[in-house]
Amino acid sequence: MPSRLARVACLGVLLAAGVTGARAGDLADFNAAAETVSAHNRVAIGYLRTGNTDLASLEIDRLRAAWSTLAKRFAGKRPDAFDGDALYGVAFTDIPTRLVTADMMLNSNRPQAARQALLAVRDDLYNLRRSAGIVVLADCVRDANQAMDALMAYNKRELDWSAPETRFDIAAKAAIYGHAVARCDAMASEKVRKDAEFRRMVDGVKASLTLMPTVIATRDAGLLHRILIELRAFDNLLAFRFG
Repeated sequence: MPSRLARVACLGVLLAAGVTGARAGDLADFNAAAETVSAHNRVAIGYLRTGNTDLASLEIDRLRAAWSTLAKRFAGKRPDAFDGDALYGVAFTDIPTRLVTADMMLNSNRPQAARQALLAVRDDLYNLRRSAGIVVLADCVRDANQAMDALMAYNKRELDWSAPETRFDIAAKAAIYGHAVARCDAMASEKVRKDAEFRRMVDGVKASLTLMPTVIATRDAGLLHRILIELRAFDNLLAFRFG
């Protein structure tokens, strides 16, 4: 692994790449390059979440190389879909800076701060595509993750089951999460939909959510806790592989 100074110098090249580009490509090429960036980014985020900093560092190296490849091609001339989009230039400034930050935080033994910087990279790409009306599977998974975050608010033993709004809100948030995951399933490519791991995650979410009416009817906080932990596990795996 390169020394810290060498890595920071290399990261400086990324900052420069954000303002000089060579050639343009169409939206499909941009999305493919961005997916390569996202693939390394989500794996690094996953490793940082579980405390595996050595593997996270390797993924950050690969992420940096993937971003450099994308920036060299697309920074100077954007696909037509981003014409006039102010967030396009912002992304090519902010993302290299976040990669510098993630690397420095990891070298300073601050893995959670490094993870936050990489989550911000994910948000930058999401917001850029959203501003242009573009949605890819990674963005759909991010939306599902946020829906799961909202449902996880009920992962606590003491709930006021007597309050109708409690039961209604659990049902509503579960339905929203189920809809988000079903949307991802529908928009995934045929190859991804047939992927055994993807199917296990999506079908596992669906199966767990079928138990929600029983939870609400019986007001069983213990069963709710077990279902939410199971759903969160599927949700984390979807983010790790496809988000």
